[in-house]
Amino acid sequence: MNTTHTQPLTTAQRIKAIVGGSVGNLVEWYDWYAYAAFAIYFSNSFFPDSDLTAQLLNTAGIFAVGFLMRPVGGWLFGSIADKVGRKKAMTLSVLLMSFGSLLIALTPTYETIGVLAPILLLVARLVQGLSVGGEYGVSATYLSEMATEERRGFYSSFQYVTLIGGQLIALGIQLVLQKLLLTEAQLEDWGWRIPFAIGAVLSVIALYLRSSLHETEAFKNKEDMVKDKKGTVKELFKHPQALLTVVGLTLGGTLAFYTYTTYMQKFLVNTVHLSKEQSTLISFISLFIFACLQPVFGGLSDRIGRRPLLLGFGILGTVCTVPLLTALSHTTSMWMSFLLIMIALIIVSGYTSINAVVKAELFPSEVRALGVGLPYAFTVAIFGGTAEYIALWFKQLGVEHYFYWYITLCIFFSLLVYFRMKDTKANSKLNEDL
Repeated sequence: MNTTHTQPLTTAQRIKAIVGGSVGNLVEWYDWYAYAAFAIYFSNSFFPDSDLTAQLLNTAGIFAVGFLMRPVGGWLFGSIADKVGRKKAMTLSVLLMSFGSLLIALTPTYETIGVLAPILLLVARLVQGLSVGGEYGVSATYLSEMATEERRGFYSSFQYVTLIGGQLIALGIQLVLQKLLLTEAQLEDWGWRIPFAIGAVLSVIALYLRSSLHETEAFKNKEDMVKDKKGTVKELFKHPQALLTVVGLTLGGTLAFYTYTTYMQKFLVNTVHLSKEQSTLISFISLFIFACLQPVFGGLSDRIGRRPLLLGFGILGTVCTVPLLTALSHTTSMWMSFLLIMIALIIVSGYTSINAVVKAELFPSEVRALGVGLPYAFTVAIFGGTAEYIALWFKQLGVEHYFYWYITLCIFFSLLVYFRMKDTKANSKLNEDL
């Protein structure tokens, strides 16, 4: 396929590019979330300890350390995307993710090779962190640039559809293994390796899809620009207000997102005391509905603007987080747990559905992928990546409710940013690429 043509893409080509980019994004995030979904089964293989919370704390610690590589990935792949193209950066990132998944699938247990086992697990997570750190900024930029002006919110929302979809596939595989194929003992012994092997294979499929993508017109229109001005941190720092806005609007949203998605399955087992099978089923159904909500909210932002949705998330998140999590921690009903989680996810959709396009609309094309990816990756590494660890730490100290107030405070800080920022739909840098 020719990706160097200068004619604008047709609607069919644009949709094909967005679908192709989204499917690759889905596979990347499946690989990333498989770790979180199956941690309840493999934690004993790498960290032998009689206390479940201690085991989960160790695996959550490595999950958090993986996030430390995300700023490096945001810088590296953002620079590549701004200098040589969005397509090349996305293709390279999926190769790294495949390697990380394969390494986890093949790593022997602590009983077999001792301390080398958790070290190899850490290396794999660092590689995956590098990959995902680059994936967000590049794919957010790619989808936003491929969308038409009047449908940017709708099309870019598919980044979180596929991001959540990756987690759904991980949970779906977990449900199949739990209910149809393996016993719990088999899952804890060797069955947890299956999803990581599947992830490595899926990455090859994503690689093929991304190799046939069109490059965006926004990038090609700036191909002749002086190289020193493309994808450099120096050039990025000429946009300090946009950088700080990305950090502020991400802080509360990413913490809420990781709490109600990645951490929630463990919360349901460890705090609500539901079975692993019940918690997986609740997570699967709620995340499926959550994914379906993203285009609805994204399309709404194309009509009323981005800022009203962000304000809705900020206000409701600040007011409702403590009551929702407190009620959830005290419920004994599986379906009441599902209802409370869905209320939370509807609120969070005001952020997740549009955060990618909002960030892309803040930066010019020559530093857009870097501007979206780097400050976002730093913020997620500090707040999203540590969500599980901090929650489990508070629980171990016997003050789990402190975590609820911590989330509330972070969302309130983001709310202050939403109040001060302009609506990016009406002030979009993407319009300068037209």
